Amino acid sequence: MSTASAPIEIGHVTLTVHDLPKVAAFYETALGLARLSSEGETVRLGAGGNVLVELRGDRHARRSTPREAGLFHTAFLMPSRAALARWLIHAAESRVPLQGASDHLVSEAIYLADPEGNGIEVYVDRPRSAWYDAAGQVKMATDALDLNALAQAADGRWTGAPEDAVVGHVHLQVGAVPQAEAFWRDTVGMPIMAHYPGAAFFGSGGYHHHIAGNIWNSRNAGPRSFPATGLASVTLRADAADHAAIVARAGSADLTDPWGTPILVERKGA
Repeated sequence: MSTASAPIEIGHVTLTVHDLPKVAAFYETALGLARLSSEGETVRLGAGGNVLVELRGDRHARRSTPREAGLFHTAFLMPSRAALARWLIHAAESRVPLQGASDHLVSEAIYLADPEGNGIEVYVDRPRSAWYDAAGQVKMATDALDLNALAQAADGRWTGAPEDAVVGHVHLQVGAVPQAEAFWRDTVGMPIMAHYPGAAFFGSGGYHHHIAGNIWNSRNAGPRSFPATGLASVTLRADAADHAAIVARAGSADLTDPWGTPILVERKGA
């Protein structure tokens, strides 16, 4: 997969939810994630033994609003177009409510949300050679996706998330793009890979984006107030050199973005 060799990549996301059993069951049935552990009000789900989503139940948490900073979507990267096609057919047969589908030039993506409104993308990358324009810049768009053509790529039935499925990227709602750029580029060390009206995309190792930040719903949003439903934290995985560089710049591997969301950086192999 195109993100696998990046010096910094997404480890997992942590979400706070009101109805833990209902949301956990959704990620198991709709996305085919395996329940890796359950401890009290925490459920960890993933693929291939790797945690991709950690759910924390808190019935008393404030319900987040669509206008504040936080999660836009968690994007699950399938290892092949055939795998995405198998999932699409599963979603149709299971009547999983879909919210949209787009051809982003760099990828083919399908959108939905969990029962508490946390955005989800399920996608597959196109070959890296197809990502660039004539000037060598990453070029993305939001074009219509031919779902029928995609479905024809299925090579069998969906039997659950493939072992090598990962969280390819996390798209955030932010209060201002310049502040997001200063944090992700200057503190975390992810170069800006592309801009879109009201959004910036940051990637490591040449990947089209591991993180995005947009103001489409959240322009001028202030700091988040916790405890609240929705995104609790994003965990990154960095190789030794990048982990050390982040600690040198920030003084810690436990960061906080400009809107108060914890960004935790683990060292690969630790």
